[in-house]
Amino acid sequence: MSSSFQPQAPFLTTADLQQAVDILKAGGLVAFPTETVYGLGAHAENADALAKLYAVKGRPTRHPVIVHLGHADQLGDWAVEIPEMAYRLAAAFWPGPLTLILKRSSRVPDAVTGGQDTVGLRVPDHPVALALLQAFGGGIAAPSANRFGRLSPTSAAHVWDDLGQDVDAIVDGGVCQVGVESTIVAFQDGQPIILRPGMITPEQIQAALQSEFRPETGNAASVTRAPGTLASHYAPRTPLKLVSKNALNEALSRLQPDQQIGVLSFSAAIDDHAAAWATMPASPQAYARQLYAKLRELDALKLSCIWVEQVPMEEGWSAVSDRLNRAAFQG
Repeated sequence: MSSSFQPQAPFLTTADLQQAVDILKAGGLVAFPTETVYGLGAHAENADALAKLYAVKGRPTRHPVIVHLGHADQLGDWAVEIPEMAYRLAAAFWPGPLTLILKRSSRVPDAVTGGQDTVGLRVPDHPVALALLQAFGGGIAAPSANRFGRLSPTSAAHVWDDLGQDVDAIVDGGVCQVGVESTIVAFQDGQPIILRPGMITPEQIQAALQSEFRPETGNAASVTRAPGTLASHYAPRTPLKLVSKNALNEALSRLQPDQQIGVLSFSAAIDDHAAAWATMPASPQAYARQLYAKLRELDALKLSCIWVEQVPMEEGWSAVSDRLNRAAFQG
């Protein structure tokens, strides 16, 4: 943990832990690891700390943030009128990459929710995050630890590259093992609705509930503002374009000398037309784990464009497909 980042072992000493807790209680910002991405943490009930968090990220104040908890049994402290299915999902997936959107309790400030009557809550599945949350005792508001709309960080070094000394401390917990943000589930008439896909899939949710449910609905998403659901999000600074495998091969053969193109593909490099090439794994879990790091590597090369081979329209790929579509959005 440091205000001038140096890589450290992925664990907290007692002194590190106390320092991070003290910073949070004093209204400072602490970046910390979760299993999904690194979060930029602030005391969820401290108005000044929340204002600082939004300012550092450059995040619109009407865009809500997720409150992270150390225990599932804290759910009732932060939400009211909790549907029975929410308890069942919490029991099945917490700690884990699932965020529940619930009616907020009176202790939740407007700054956390973007002025809505709902709050996003989750218990992360990372030993460092859990140690920090449990030592802190309350809720930590924590969007991803990067500038708003850009690629989320999956290592402490990414946080330092993005935010530098705007963060009071960076807790190094190693590389995130999931690699994309949590599945977000809201409730309408007591029934679950997925507002943002993640690596907990609709099939897993359905199995946990042992009942049918609506995976997504545009109407619910428009009523409830949730983190990471803007049309353009998770984007590198370099323009990104999604292309089919066949179109990729043809387009590469027609590149002009002044076009500096980076490629993210399931295949090994097929020729030397591309300026940079990253070969991605065939499984959605491994792909998600590497996605943001690979895009950051290509983004750092200051290319003309990044071309990404379209991922399969199959079970398990919805979270990756969602992130790539938002990164490529040109609105």
